[in-house]
Amino acid sequence: MAESSSLATKMDIDEAAIDEGLYSRQLYVLGHEAMKKMAVSNVLIVGMQGLGVEIAKNIALAGVKSVTIFDPELVTIQDLSSQFFLRAEDVGKSRAAATLPRLAELNTYVPVRDLGGRPGDEITIDLIKGFHIVVLCGVPYSKQLEINDWTHQNGVHFVSAETRGLFGSAFNDFGPKFTCVDPTGEQPLSGMIVSVDKDHEGVITCLDETRHGLEDGDFVTFTEVQGMVELNGCEPRKITVKGPYTFSIGDTSNLSDYKTGGIFTQVKMPKVIDFKSLRESLQAPEFLVTDFAKFDRPQTLHVGFQALSEFRTRNNRLPRPRNDEDAAVIIALAKGLDADADEKVLRELAYQATGDLSPMNAVLGGFVAQEVLKACSSKFHPTFQHLYFDSLESLPNDTPTEAECQPVGSRYDRQIAVFGKSFQERIQNHRQFLVGSGAIGCEMLKNWSLMGVGSGPNGIIHVTDLDTIEKSNLNRQFLFRAKDLGKFKAEVAAVAVADMNPDLSGKILAKQEPVGPNTENVYDEIFFDGIDGVTNALDNVKARLYMDQRCVFYRKPLLESGTLGTKGNTQVVIPNLTESYASSQDPPEKETPSCTIKNFPNAINHTIEWSRTQFDNLFVKPAQAANAYLSEPNYLETALKYSGQQKEQIEQIVSFLVTNKPLTFEECIVWARLQFERDYNNDIRQLLFSLPKDAVTSTGQPFWSGPKRAPEPLVFNANDPTHLGYIIAAANLHAFNYGLRGDTNAAHFRKVLDSVIVPEFTPRSGVKIQVSDNDPVPQGNAGGDEDLEDLASKLPAPSSLAGYRLSPCDFEKDDDTNHHIDFITAASNLRAMNYSINPADRHTTKQIAGKIIPAIATTTSLVTGLVCLELYKVIDGKNRLEDYKNGFVNLALPFFGFSEPIAAKKLSYGSTEWTLWDRFEFANDPTLQDIITYFEKEHKLSTTMVSQGVSMLWNSWIGKKKSEERLPMKFSQLVESVSKKPIPPHAKHLIVEIMVTDENDEDVEVPFIVVRI
Repeated sequence: MAESSSLATKMDIDEAAIDEGLYSRQLYVLGHEAMKKMAVSNVLIVGMQGLGVEIAKNIALAGVKSVTIFDPELVTIQDLSSQFFLRAEDVGKSRAAATLPRLAELNTYVPVRDLGGRPGDEITIDLIKGFHIVVLCGVPYSKQLEINDWTHQNGVHFVSAETRGLFGSAFNDFGPKFTCVDPTGEQPLSGMIVSVDKDHEGVITCLDETRHGLEDGDFVTFTEVQGMVELNGCEPRKITVKGPYTFSIGDTSNLSDYKTGGIFTQVKMPKVIDFKSLRESLQAPEFLVTDFAKFDRPQTLHVGFQALSEFRTRNNRLPRPRNDEDAAVIIALAKGLDADADEKVLRELAYQATGDLSPMNAVLGGFVAQEVLKACSSKFHPTFQHLYFDSLESLPNDTPTEAECQPVGSRYDRQIAVFGKSFQERIQNHRQFLVGSGAIGCEMLKNWSLMGVGSGPNGIIHVTDLDTIEKSNLNRQFLFRAKDLGKFKAEVAAVAVADMNPDLSGKILAKQEPVGPNTENVYDEIFFDGIDGVTNALDNVKARLYMDQRCVFYRKPLLESGTLGTKGNTQVVIPNLTESYASSQDPPEKETPSCTIKNFPNAINHTIEWSRTQFDNLFVKPAQAANAYLSEPNYLETALKYSGQQKEQIEQIVSFLVTNKPLTFEECIVWARLQFERDYNNDIRQLLFSLPKDAVTSTGQPFWSGPKRAPEPLVFNANDPTHLGYIIAAANLHAFNYGLRGDTNAAHFRKVLDSVIVPEFTPRSGVKIQVSDNDPVPQGNAGGDEDLEDLASKLPAPSSLAGYRLSPCDFEKDDDTNHHIDFITAASNLRAMNYSINPADRHTTKQIAGKIIPAIATTTSLVTGLVCLELYKVIDGKNRLEDYKNGFVNLALPFFGFSEPIAAKKLSYGSTEWTLWDRFEFANDPTLQDIITYFEKEHKLSTTMVSQGVSMLWNSWIGKKKSEERLPMKFSQLVESVSKKPIPPHAKHLIVEIMVTDENDEDVEVPFIVVRI
């Protein structure tokens, strides 16, 4: 038995992996409790072809206790079409033995073993003992039944799966009485309540600012209820929804009278699931429907896969590619199980049975790996119990013949078995541009290399990514290893996939130039003419919108995708057919009113947002302002012009350069202590002086009620870990601003803090508080210009500090030694203490403050597989909406949703219809008059305005003199004249907007104009 590393210190190692940030994104998906359960789970995977290795890769990255593999069969050249850990030199070796070293290096914290064996050996009951989860890949049903009978009786979780061409299946049996502790993985809902009825139904009315979001059957408990105190901390109560702001909790008639306040919190209740064995489930299957457009497909595939297994057992082989004789046997076997099974689908299943496609393995491998993690962790709802998935739409329009699908001794034989030799050549000569080589980009390149995309004589892959590899990337960007830290992602990824498939050597070009307006000289018309399509692997909307715009302009297909934890989506953008990515966007996120953040927080995310702003206000902006004063000659004069807005900034500069400039680290500790007093005591006392706890509104209602929680000032206590943690972080950050050496010795801090003299605070009268965002923002007690000039006179002359600069703390969430997240966590939790809000741990604070997107390898794998199934269609040039699918998945539930892309919206002028894909083109740098005349003669449209970029070139009221000057000018000359900027040398065209009216003098919308220069 081979082994990559010792199991002896497993738990210590896992904690180290978490501390080092290896699982940082995944922790936001699974949480610590689930990760701890995974860390004691031993997984056995049988079958190391494409699907098995995809599952193994994903669960090794996720951090289970150990992965053991079993596959003694010998590697063939055909295995290279789907098994990304194998190389040509591995042909003839044991699949498992050849796979082990590359699988083991994925995650040094997860030991990988090989059970060994000789070709022809099968998995046995004795071999599976000692494992928590057993996964069988591509194993005949007879063996599945034998193994599952034992696992079902002995409390071992069982998963089986296989892919056959464009078809896949999976089955779960986690035993009788499997407990799922968190079926959805969503954050528990919470909200404020304004009343509770005291009756047999107990209707709760919530604050009408937001809907409660609960569903019938949810459970809730309560805190901070006044009057009906029996509800506080009560056993979870089952609710019935009455409306968007109301729900009932059952009989409250025997409770005390409700007075005011209260917060409801949803309680996640465990769900117990009774799984049937495979033997029982084959007779009475329950399906997870993956595509509601194929509602009857699962039943056909259920008997089809059984027929395939029976054929394989009888003949010791699978049906031959596109062989009608073998297909007829499969159909007869399946019909014997279900006479209504769809013959067309069964025939394709038989035709493709020897096929092994990387995208299908990615889809099923991501899905099944998440099911394995559910079995380990009890988190998220498992599949109950059969899943069948297919992508028959990915077959080419010209169906290949049997002769076309015969093996040729190539690494692509198992793809040829499905698509044929001619289509394989088209795949290899395809030219793609991949934008981004992070998590999705790595998976995309892996799939492309196995498919052979771009590897032919006319093929090419361009990949760009300006980022370098970080530690946290290694958990889900599987082309990267620890030795690659600090290197450019695109370069490392290109080398890795060329090693995976040597046919890509010299065919994959890595770039560091980001896509954007500043690099249009790199990604110009010649570049886009040299590609057949674009695939986005981006993590921000701005870049996605830009690439969408470029694809629309150059009429290139765009494959778009994204993930958020266990959720993922895919979108296909096809020229002259579908809408573009920009055609529909998510609604903007609801923003918290600024007055809530400043004075009336009621939730932890409010205090985290406030503390993130405080970080900038204390350690970034003052240092930047001081540096600007020291380096910009007219800085002060500019500030004096806008005294109302700039006084606070000049006060900061005086403070940072004169009055509070520290010379020692001890002075930084004193500064932090006084800052604590200001933010958590003095400002709170001032707020309560201006708005006392017994204040009432204009209608006589208590002011401090509903979402407004009356705060309490904090009294500093050096023995309180949060208080001291704030001082340590703030002092070190302040020291960083001045280049002073920091310290974290608590005893040193306490000694200095004992000697700090804190000035007595006296509240000020007349201070205005912004109660709602509709109120004007209160201005500070700014004096006149004379006061500001007096203040400015205290500043040292910049020349006296020649070369002196402060160091702003550029926010970096992933460096755990820089005190950034430490400060924000402490600052947020101190403010939460002020307002009696439950504090958040550092992990949660880091996610919210750093706007970290949760990520896990399983979702990335599945989503990328779906994109590659659409790529087959793009390569085939399919031109009907119904040929393509946009997808949405949520592996936690689990849920699949597919739909046809939305057609491009049709607009019209006169009798002409047009879409976003249309445009008017003018060659040879015409004059403005040429363009205006064209619209008048050809379309009977009168031009009222012409613009290019931000320049308005001409309009109908411009004046006779200017009009006579501009109309005869060549367009390029006109643009340079009006914009007063030269056209970049690389520009071969200009995009022009035009406003026109029809014969009835009505404004009409027309496509944009492209002027070739």
